[in-house]
Amino acid sequence: MTIGYTRTMPVIVLAIVATLLIAALFVPARLRQRRRARWFNSVLPAAWTEVLETQVPLYRNLPAGLRAQLHGHMQILLKEKQFIGCNGLDVSDEMRAVITAQAALLLLNRKTDYFADFTSILVYPESFVVPVVHRDGALESHDEELRSGESWQRGPVVLSWMDIVHGTTLAGDGHNVVLHEFAHKLDEENGAMDGVPALRDDVSQQAWIDVLGREFDLLRLRARHVTDGVLDDYGASSPAEFFAVATEAFFERGAELSARHPRLYETLRGYYQLDPASW
Repeated sequence: MTIGYTRTMPVIVLAIVATLLIAALFVPARLRQRRRARWFNSVLPAAWTEVLETQVPLYRNLPAGLRAQLHGHMQILLKEKQFIGCNGLDVSDEMRAVITAQAALLLLNRKTDYFADFTSILVYPESFVVPVVHRDGALESHDEELRSGESWQRGPVVLSWMDIVHGTTLAGDGHNVVLHEFAHKLDEENGAMDGVPALRDDVSQQAWIDVLGREFDLLRLRARHVTDGVLDDYGASSPAEFFAVATEAFFERGAELSARHPRLYETLRGYYQLDPASW
């Protein structure tokens, strides 16, 4: 009996260790799923719904079924993201609602982990200045740029409240800093901010590269001579910025994008699983 017990001890210990490791990996994920399900199904305060109706034009255009889904995604983002006011700004519940509603548009109808790579959203009262380093071979120069938003890779999203308000006031102009910066967060989900988000398979990725790569090249050529009219010329600066700019146009100027850039629109429609041109 003693010999048999001794031989089985390592097996028992290994089984216990394996069980503990599995629990350590999967239990937190299960708990997170349950919390998210509870938050998703909670009721958005009526006052916040009124804020969305009056201050977020894209929300007014949403079909009823998508509105309910948006509310659920908002509840989770509001629980999991930390809002930090900068330069003396006090971030109100109204501001949180306006920002999360627009970020949640990018999550509708899709499996999502709610921008899991970051937790902090920094909000400035207005456009902010950032230091910029330019390098040309051995030469290095320092400058400053005025920005309305930033998305740091595996870091926070930075937003200007003044520019958020400007973007929602001029609905349909194709400029939306929240959509732009959170599109960058989708872009980096595959490990690099390169204009190619995480896609379901290699075929989808190649189709994405073919369509968006061609549209990016065309925008760069047009930007030298004339504005595109639908896509902001800023999208010509890099593939990552092109994806963010195209996302802004997709949600804010869907019908025009569909008419002027049908292949680009259809590619984005397949990715976002939405059809804003029909709203």
